[in-house]
Amino acid sequence: MKYDCIIIGAGMAGLTAAIYLQRAGKNALVLESKIHGGQIINTINIENWPGDFGVSGAELMQKIYEQAKKLGAKVEYEEVIKIIDGEEKVVKTEDGEYLADAIIIATGTNPRKMSEKQTADAGNRPISYCATCDGALYKNKPVVVVGSGNTAKHEIKYLEGICSKVYHIHHDDPIPKDAEAVFVAIGRVPATEIVKDLTELDKDGFVVSGEDCKMSCPGVFVAGDCRAKAVRQLVTASSDGAIAADGVLKYLSK
Repeated sequence: MKYDCIIIGAGMAGLTAAIYLQRAGKNALVLESKIHGGQIINTINIENWPGDFGVSGAELMQKIYEQAKKLGAKVEYEEVIKIIDGEEKVVKTEDGEYLADAIIIATGTNPRKMSEKQTADAGNRPISYCATCDGALYKNKPVVVVGSGNTAKHEIKYLEGICSKVYHIHHDDPIPKDAEAVFVAIGRVPATEIVKDLTELDKDGFVVSGEDCKMSCPGVFVAGDCRAKAVRQLVTASSDGAIAADGVLKYLSK
């Protein structure tokens, strides 16, 4: 079966695009390598989403996922390993391949890894990138948070309510010997490996595009945090998804 559009990534941008495409009468396939919802599902309370005074990331994204599914979008949990550009696009996954007339890249970002030195220092201790997900496993135990930005501060505050002690260290600092787990919060990198040979990336690996979300390949669009832009918030990811879907509709109409 060939789809009108394949969306790679089931976060805010990807699911918004799916909603807009399905409402326009197109058939969209969403491919997601992990779990739908994107990185925001790890956030306990979102206070800057219009219309909600406080909602969990998981709750918000589940509603949007169910909306996309109700409209007829298909979601498959497969990791994309290659995209072959052409008049007919081919998306290869570990389980097979799919055909489409257009593609939206909405792969988001991945957590930045620790340095080799710190990774070696961690030894066999568990390494986590999400305090909300794994903090409860270390109740009344000492842990360490690696990082210096707002994400690290959020992780520390959350873990302090659970763990007996929370160490805070920076890049390449030694890991305290009594820490039983390492929580890494040193930023994120764009998940754009699959498109590096198809389009222009900036020096940090983000996809370069205009505000129309068009990539250099005809019929391929980008949306969300993997796009080079000044502001990365839920509302801008959703906006990108709508703009990319509109671009797909215009492309398909030609």
